Parts: sequence; structure tokens; C-alpha cells
Amino acid sequence: MSTTFTRRAILAAALAGSVSLSAGISYAQEEAIKVGVLHSLSGTMAISETTLKDTMLFLIDEQNKKGGLLGKKLEAVVVDPASDWPLFAEKARELIAVDEVAAVFGCWTSVSRKSVLPVFEELNSILFYPVQYEGEESQRNVFYTGAAPNQQAIPAVDYLMNEEGVERWVLAGTDYVYPRTTNKILEQYLMDKGVAAEDIMINYTPFSHSDWQTIVSDIKAFGSAGKKTAVVSTINGDANVPFYKELANQGIAAEDIPVVAFSVGEEELAGIDTEPLVGHLAAWNYFQSVETPENEEFIAKWREFIGDENRVTNDPMEAHVVGFNLWVQAVEKAGTTDTDAVLDAIIGLETPNLTGGTAKMLPNHHITKPVLIGEIQDDGQFEVVWETEEVVPGDAWSDFLPESKMIEADWTAPINCGNYNTETKSCGGAS
Repeated sequence: MSTTFTRRAILAAALAGSVSLSAGISYAQEEAIKVGVLHSLSGTMAISETTLKDTMLFLIDEQNKKGGLLGKKLEAVVVDPASDWPLFAEKARELIAVDEVAAVFGCWTSVSRKSVLPVFEELNSILFYPVQYEGEESQRNVFYTGAAPNQQAIPAVDYLMNEEGVERWVLAGTDYVYPRTTNKILEQYLMDKGVAAEDIMINYTPFSHSDWQTIVSDIKAFGSAGKKTAVVSTINGDANVPFYKELANQGIAAEDIPVVAFSVGEEELAGIDTEPLVGHLAAWNYFQSVETPENEEFIAKWREFIGDENRVTNDPMEAHVVGFNLWVQAVEKAGTTDTDAVLDAIIGLETPNLTGGTAKMLPNHHITKPVLIGEIQDDGQFEVVWETEEVVPGDAWSDFLPESKMIEADWTAPINCGNYNTETKSCGGAS
């Protein structure tokens, strides 16, 4: 017995938890290739992750219009890990062992990704991770389609230092692995550039933090020392809204102390008062405002699918587009969804990104990406004020940390290792 869903019913059912979706097409279960969607639809990260679930439904719908994959229709299996980091692992195991998905697209925070890594390794499945992260990792079963630090954090600091003349630095983040590791890299990078320790202020707050008055007062005082000051923000999720509001409340304008954010994009700005944010910056690898034929076509099809002419796009969505297209190519090349065959087939494959360049899957399971700095506008969009001339290869291990600058990742023979020590010529084991 099969059931045909309308698109609206599909989206509504997906929000309820775990449900198989066939993008409006009825077919026997054994004829479908299942794709796991592991994104928070509730909790503190729902503000960012819900649209990524919708993106996967859109991509699967588009692929089914092309005839599916290997002669079979694709079917999305959507689960809600509810911003509960241990639950990510439980839901990942459910997708792989019970639903038997061919691959999983999901996670946002690094703590959620770290939670599921042992599951993907144990069950030998594939995760496509679409969000910027702290690096210092390359796992055989994971493809990192978001930015590594050298594709976002380091270029953002270079921009502020070289173009804005920033001399004092506030590294403000949510208290978990991504901000702490990224700021560890940035602190070392700044000191290597000659920045004194007293010119670096580091602060961490919990998820969903809402009382920013004291912290913003401290930032304001730190920026009053006569040196150009900027905030490098790894604040994640819904805490960003009260943070920017408090900056405005205390009269901190972008021209005084600019904020460059790594987790604030079009989706986070949609539906909120952007007046306090105008002039502040974000560093990403894609903005909706980029004018290319590929992007215009994507936006038009996305809005048609979602049924909302005002629905925005953002960087992690583009990362899912790239990851999904590379996975489709790899499955077609391998002639199977078998994990080991796809892992071998995907290295070196290329697909157009939405900014007019090419994304290539590298042996370290990262991709090539452009880097863009955007200035927030009053309509919630970004004006690109700086970008790299060419795409930048993702670096799994930072060149700026003493303990990792000699480490490389290469999942091809003869190295076949995620943390290969180039000095000892030995593999430290999959990280």
C-alpha cells in the first residue's frame, strides 16, 4: 500500500520527526534509494537547520525529476535530533541500521558531528557535513563540504587586519568545540602576526545565551583603548539575535567596532529587525546576492519548490547542493551506492558551485571553495565587499598550530589516512 503526499503535506510531516519521503512519487520500498536527513527541526539550532532539511527535500525532488539515480527514485528519510547532541548519534544509527539509507546529509554544530562520527565509522556509512567548522579532523566516512578555517576564519582576519586596520581583537563564541578550536587557531595566527596578548580578548557563552549586557559593555571598554577593534564571532544559533540587539542598545556601530560573523547568514537574518546589524560583516563561501546564472536558476527553483517568493538561500544550503551533486556523480561513477565504492569514486570529482566556480572533492575529504566577505544590508542580504580571486582548497589540519602543522589527510593510496604525520611518515589513526 502506497501513499502519495502533496508537497505541503510532505514538509509538514517532516517536522513531526522521522518519516520517509518520496518527493510526491509512489513506488515500492525496495525500488527506492533512501537518503538520510539529520538536521535539528526543534531546539536552539532549528533557526539554522530547518532550512537545510527543506534543501535536501528540494534536491531529492529535483533529482527525481531527472529520473532518479541508477534507475531508482530517491526517498528522503527525515529525523529530528532536536538540538540534542547525544540524540544525533542515536538518530544516525537509526537512519543507517534501521532505515538503511545510502548516505546521510546533516549536522550543524561540531559537537553534533563529533557525536555521530563513531556511528558512521562503526556502521561504515557516509555523512556529508555542510557547515563551516574548526578543522583538525578528517574522517574516512565524512565529507566536509563547509569551510575549513583556512577558507573562512583566516581570510576574515586578514581582511580586517589589511583592509580595516584592526589592531585589537575580540574572539567571541558559543562554548563548544568549533568556537574554542577556531579561536585557538586564530589566537596563534594573530600572535604570529605580531598582535600582543593584551590586544586579544576571548569570551564564551552557552547556547541560547540571552543576557549580553555585561559582555557587550566589556567589548565596548576593550575597544576604547585607542586602537581599531573588531569582534570575530563564532556565536551560534539563536543567541545571535540578542547579541546584535545589545550592540545597538549600547551604541556600538559597525564603523566603530565591526563584527565579522561565521554563523550569521541570510536564514538567521530573515524575519528579524536587521537595523542593528547593518554594516557588520559575515565571512562565507556563498551569498544569495551573488549574481551568476547558476545562482539565479537555483534561487528560482528553490522558491518555486518551497512556495515562497521571499524564502532566502544561504551558504550551508549551497554546501548541501555541492555535496549532493558530488554524491550523485560518485554513485553514478561507481554504479552502486555501496559505501566503499562511493568513497573511492568521489575523490577528484568536480561540480559547479553557485558562485561561478568549481567545487572539487580533495583526497582529504574537503572541497575547493571561494571566500567572500559580505556586509549586512537593511534588507537582510549581503553586499560582497571582498572575495578571493580563485577557489581555496580546504585544509583539514591547521598550518598555524604547532601540534598539527605537520599533519596531513589523504584518503587515497598509499597513505589512506586522516592524520598522516609528514615528519615521522606514519599514520596516527583515523581521527
